[in-house]
Amino acid sequence: MSRFSQGNLQVQAERVGDVRSLNAYIAKVYGWMFLGLGLTALTAFLFLSKSDWVVGFVNNKFLFFGSLIGEFALVLAISRAIMRLSFPAAAGLFGLYAVLNGLTLSILLLIYTGSSVASTFLITAVMFGAMSVYGRVTRVDLTQFKGILMMGLIGVVVLSLLNLFLRSSALEWIVTLVGMFVFLGLAAYDMQKLKTYYYSTQDDLVMQSKLGLLGALSLYLDFINLFLMLLRLFGRRR
Repeated sequence: MSRFSQGNLQVQAERVGDVRSLNAYIAKVYGWMFLGLGLTALTAFLFLSKSDWVVGFVNNKFLFFGSLIGEFALVLAISRAIMRLSFPAAAGLFGLYAVLNGLTLSILLLIYTGSSVASTFLITAVMFGAMSVYGRVTRVDLTQFKGILMMGLIGVVVLSLLNLFLRSSALEWIVTLVGMFVFLGLAAYDMQKLKTYYYSTQDDLVMQSKLGLLGALSLYLDFINLFLMLLRLFGRRR
């Protein structure tokens, strides 16, 4: 075998090994995301077993809105302090956020039927999975759509807050549809961002793990918000 052929085989082997390492990294990040979703679901179902607790929790504005503010603060803390936090501390904050989110989302299991929640979760998983695969295999640089996605996200948040006062069903449908496409786009974008995290931190495994946890949080938020948008569309109220 010529030296040229041997060199080609070596380069191909390195590329295969690199792809395998990248896939293992991505799988680990998604593992953290699924762990967060599992904690949220478990907390919601356990809390729901005491339905009077759920009603009392929602009716207590201090507790309910305090939890929402706490969730927002935790996301900011993880996002902005991830470099200064140790990995166990960051993972603990991520777990705490998932549990708090389970408390606030437990009310959905009282509002919507169990079958519609389950079917919507499956629809969300399929759509989220498809966009994640697209984000993994596409050669299109999705960062060029970051500005559009962020503008859409801000628009969804602002209009949702505005509709708390207007209570317009038409505006709610518009917000829901726009939000669905925004979070589908973010699912692909955040998936592709994991490759950047991996290749930019190959010489720093600690940093790679921290950024992976940050990526898991982003994907978790994409999934939860997509689920909420689809539940508005397909959920059947009790």
